[in-house]
Amino acid sequence: MWLVWGFVGICMGSFVGVLAQRLPRGEDVIWSRSHCDHCKKTLAWYELIPLLSFVLQGGRCRQCSKKFSGKYPVIELATGCLWAVTALFSPATPLELGANLLIVSSLFVIFLADMAYQIIPDSMLVAASLGVVGKWVGGGVDIGQSVWSGIGASVFVLFLWIVTRGAGIGLGDVKLVLVMGLLLGFPGILFALYIAFLTGAGVGVILILRRKKSLKSKIAFGPFLLLGTAASIIWREQLLLFWHRLF
Repeated sequence: MWLVWGFVGICMGSFVGVLAQRLPRGEDVIWSRSHCDHCKKTLAWYELIPLLSFVLQGGRCRQCSKKFSGKYPVIELATGCLWAVTALFSPATPLELGANLLIVSSLFVIFLADMAYQIIPDSMLVAASLGVVGKWVGGGVDIGQSVWSGIGASVFVLFLWIVTRGAGIGLGDVKLVLVMGLLLGFPGILFALYIAFLTGAGVGVILILRRKKSLKSKIAFGPFLLLGTAASIIWREQLLLFWHRLF
């Protein structure tokens, strides 16, 4: 069954790419037709079949023969993999599976948008939050703990934003951390933030040493927050065991 969801995810990957590209630029994502980035030709339905159209057309526009960006099939394939893995490890109930797929897709859009434009779309934060609520409805979640985890983590990151005057952290990150707390609860949010700050600092130092960035350069922090979120989910059981040994 997870293979079926992986195929559906590949099909949804095209829309994920559209959201990640258009939302940060304030463009319409529903009614506006897809077009070639070079000649602006509107693409027909058979030119938009996930993965297949890109392969059959040699990755080129049929009108101007210029190459399409390779990011499109990569995003489609990555979305399919995310959906397959989510379906494989999600509870069997349709509600929780749907909630998890919504969360994963929304956070992936945020990852792509922040990487490309350093913007975290509010609409995707709302979508991820709705997915979290869906998980709450499914039961087995301490809602009070999740809410306080989200508020506490968000206030902490907001404090850092004020102290640093927005250097390295944006208000979008503050809102993203709120959603992370709602999703992960406690102590998962602590582990996620630790991984985010550790990897973010490490990558920043490497880029500065390689002279790719300067001390005044801005680096998207959202992807590191999402990396921490993924790590907290994957190693949740080990984290809880370690936490209970400490306290």
